Amino acid sequence: MQFLSDAQTHKGLVRKINEDAYLSLPEFGLWAVADGMGGHAAGDIASQLVMDVLTQTALKHKESISAEIIVQALYDANRAVCDFSEDTLEGNTAGTTVVVLFISKDTYHVFWAGDSRCYLLRSANLIQLSSDHSQVNDMILQGLISENDAENHELSNVITRAIGVDADIEVDYIFGRCSPGDIYLLCTDGLNKEIPDREIGDYLLNNNVYEANRALLHSTLVSGAKDNVTSILVSIFDSNLDYECAKTIPLYSKR
Repeated sequence: MQFLSDAQTHKGLVRKINEDAYLSLPEFGLWAVADGMGGHAAGDIASQLVMDVLTQTALKHKESISAEIIVQALYDANRAVCDFSEDTLEGNTAGTTVVVLFISKDTYHVFWAGDSRCYLLRSANLIQLSSDHSQVNDMILQGLISENDAENHELSNVITRAIGVDADIEVDYIFGRCSPGDIYLLCTDGLNKEIPDREIGDYLLNNNVYEANRALLHSTLVSGAKDNVTSILVSIFDSNLDYECAKTIPLYSKR
């Protein structure tokens, strides 16, 4: 499997600091983004802790990294963020969302907790692989509001799951076959809340991942960039494998 990738982050035009963090380890087929929760203390430290744990895990398991190992790393990261809060924040809680993409041989794996997203552009169609762990998404699934209503809903910033908030963390996981021409986008909500999915898809049609990623950031800044913005693009350019529909599997951690 061969791919090209590009990663970037920006604090946006409103926030004073950047609480996002990202990981780009193409040599391991591993990428991740995390969005430190602004309503909690030390969100920037929480997001970076998750990236650090994932990096250490990848380096430790150079020849044997797998989906199971990545899941365990996310459990370990949850424990590390919880311990950080207990040891240094005097009763306050640090938290962060996370979404991880792992490509191994002919298969992609996506893991997430929170509302940072993974998209797949395939055959000019943009698919959101992850599903937001948020109050408004729960309300959409329950039929209480429409997707259009969700965009400006007063609860749009309420996250229902995140790393570091609870001792027990549930990580969602999907996997599927990679296909030639696939482009994967990992991003924090600072991007997808500023740019509609249709426009995101249009930018991803650019075969140059560097140019497409810069165009995404530029559009976000033009729109006001009210939050930190982080995005990673990964393009598959050499594969002869057929597509297999993604499957969803809930994974649980007990501290």
